[in-house]
Amino acid sequence: MTPGGAWILGVDSGGSGLRVALAAVDGATPAAGPPPRAAAARTFGVPVPTGPGGIDAGWLLERLASAARTLLAEAGAGGRRPVAVAVGAAGMAGLGDPLRAVLPGALRDALGVRRLALASDAVTAYAGALGRVPGTVVAGGTGLVALGTDLVRWRRADGWGHLLGDCGGGAWIGRAGLEAALRAHDGRPGGSPALLARAEALFGPVGGLPGRLYPRPDRAAVLASFAPEVARHAADDPVAADVLARAARHIAEAAAAVHPAGGAGDVALTGGLFRIGAPLLAPLRDELARRLPGARPVPAAGDSLSGALAIAAALAADAPALPREPGLLDTYGD
Repeated sequence: MTPGGAWILGVDSGGSGLRVALAAVDGATPAAGPPPRAAAARTFGVPVPTGPGGIDAGWLLERLASAARTLLAEAGAGGRRPVAVAVGAAGMAGLGDPLRAVLPGALRDALGVRRLALASDAVTAYAGALGRVPGTVVAGGTGLVALGTDLVRWRRADGWGHLLGDCGGGAWIGRAGLEAALRAHDGRPGGSPALLARAEALFGPVGGLPGRLYPRPDRAAVLASFAPEVARHAADDPVAADVLARAARHIAEAAAAVHPAGGAGDVALTGGLFRIGAPLLAPLRDELARRLPGARPVPAAGDSLSGALAIAAALAADAPALPREPGLLDTYGD
């Protein structure tokens, strides 16, 4: 058990940016209890770079260490160091080797951290949304991943990134909307003049869109920025409505693929994608009811950042947590 007044850090690294939060724990935070409330937080509005070798560990470490020192000073921590850190990162399963190789030692040297969790952002989303109960969480933002557990093992569906998957996520919806705009521009079937008008208002003449979009390292986030435009037109544009209906099918398929055997358990939706509202949520509720009739939809209790804090609190308290699994939830330290 950690001493009273200890500090922990939670980190959420996603397709739209990096967030770091500091919280205090009393050393007795139960694994199934609510996550600690953040005392302070710092946001970086650009995503952590990813190169041929994976996630850029040096870039993340530099900003995490700097943010941690700033947050501890702002909180009046008096020179104390965090006892545990949990990092949830998009792409951790397939691209996280640099983080696993660098961060355990580097955070110990830079901040004195002795307990560290490196998790997929899907795991931190699960911890924030449901805590430690069996069920399924769909995390939707720029990308999309579904994660289910019976508390013995994890099952994951999608989360393959905007080029190979993330079907139904923000980048997928935005890309489908822009495709409909380009179809209208070309005079092909399936085009949407309304979405064409919005695309040109936001991005300029669509003839130059590939040249403006393809070289950008944040192109997934740019695609996702068009998803709300698709939702705004869904009531009056059948093409936009069909994009969201297809997204709902993809999301429900991913949830059904990972839900614990037997069909019972909670299903929670978390992430900025679902702030789109009824144009997506209405068809999604229908799809979930059809594919998972025994599941209980529940509101997400928190987000990926609060989930990272919950995992860090469990580490600090030496308490049981969610299932460890290489690439999804790895822990380090005494």
